[in-house]
Amino acid sequence: MFSFWIAAVFLFGTVYTAQVCYDRLGCFVDTVPWAGTLQRPLGKLPWPPERIKTTFVLFTKQNPSTFQEISALNPSSILASNYKGNKTTRFIVHGFIDQGDENWLKDMCTLMMQIEDVNCICVDWQGGSKTGYLQSSHNIRVVAAEIVYLIKYLRSNYNQAPADFHVIGHSLGAHCAGEVGRKIKGLGRITGLDPAEAYFQNAATLVRLDASDAVFVDVIHTDSAPMVPNLGLGMSQAVGHLDFYPNGGEQMPGCEKNIVSQIVDLDGIWEGTRDFVACNHLRSYKYYADSILNPGGFVGYKCNSAEDFVVGKCFPCPTEGCPVMGHHSIAFKALAGTENMKFYLNTGDARPFMRWHYKVTVTITGDRDVSGTLKVSLYGTKGNTRQYEIAKTKLKPGSTYSAFIDTEVDVGEVQKVKFLWDNSQINPLLPKLGAQLLVLQSGKDRQILQFCGSGSVGKEVLQSLDPC
Repeated sequence: MFSFWIAAVFLFGTVYTAQVCYDRLGCFVDTVPWAGTLQRPLGKLPWPPERIKTTFVLFTKQNPSTFQEISALNPSSILASNYKGNKTTRFIVHGFIDQGDENWLKDMCTLMMQIEDVNCICVDWQGGSKTGYLQSSHNIRVVAAEIVYLIKYLRSNYNQAPADFHVIGHSLGAHCAGEVGRKIKGLGRITGLDPAEAYFQNAATLVRLDASDAVFVDVIHTDSAPMVPNLGLGMSQAVGHLDFYPNGGEQMPGCEKNIVSQIVDLDGIWEGTRDFVACNHLRSYKYYADSILNPGGFVGYKCNSAEDFVVGKCFPCPTEGCPVMGHHSIAFKALAGTENMKFYLNTGDARPFMRWHYKVTVTITGDRDVSGTLKVSLYGTKGNTRQYEIAKTKLKPGSTYSAFIDTEVDVGEVQKVKFLWDNSQINPLLPKLGAQLLVLQSGKDRQILQFCGSGSVGKEVLQSLDPC
């Protein structure tokens, strides 16, 4: 089964464990940097593999909706499965309190099968995740060792290279993926989905996810506000080659979070309130899932901060282009040696989360000043958008107003723009305003289009603008 060995030091009547070893998986210590540091003051040893019971369930194009359980300890299970050594293999690892048979893991595999022929393996370690957070944060080391053991078997028996493997991890699963990469040199890719903050933020690279753990590491941060007092569960620290901070990385649209307490109970925050308390945290894997079929709706803009992104300092994409957040981010060709690059973007508040980023600049004409609101909508070859507010202020004929908008649909080639103005006051003079010139720039491809209007219209009357 396994051999169990503990070295103990007796100090002032207290037993401090130092090491435990398990057959197949190696030895684990609870000394620095795993414990005894500012970031990780308390130590724990990971539970034995028999208690964690890590299991692997496989989905392929041949079985996209029904899984096949495989194990390196039972090679016949792999031989009898649809596993193919000439395909890329993607592992998906859940986090704290979660489990491998949750819908989001298998749904992600199903989406992948629509665009690629891969081995998609969901890793279930609920035997080690449904316990105290501190213990779970150390149990991931055994889970990582189990993944490494399976990868080594697959490499030996299916002639696969380290570059053929991709590990996707959520929360604690992201740091588990980092541990896999530390032990498999040249691992192709790791994707960290809101890597857990507590016991990992600013910790030594040995114990957390880091850009050195794979050839390519991409990270999505969705709950990176400080844990105290905001209950942020994810890291704010950039730890990949490309780090994405949708909506600023802290508060996701559609997630309203109350500050329950400034004293955070790590072991209790998920109990009974998972979807409420952890809404921001869970958004990371939802964005990734949406990106599989819709990469163009998650373009990331390289920026120093969320504040710079909001005011447009990082708009549009540079001539070399922007990466897309999620499944297809690996297509971005960054300069060799570049890491911890930060990218920002906006998403919707519910599925579908995709958005397309534009800058709108409109010059108005009219017969008098009006306090009111300007709105525009786009009409293109693929669809039309709702109305977006460009300005809400004193509107002066001859003046120009600008705003950034994130459209809910990909309109394709924009063929027409519709302009609308409104005010909340009754004006007996019945003023009229119109859009004289509207300049539209796409953030993704830098394309600039101009649309011209003629005359002016009363409030709440649509004006159509055609290409100049």
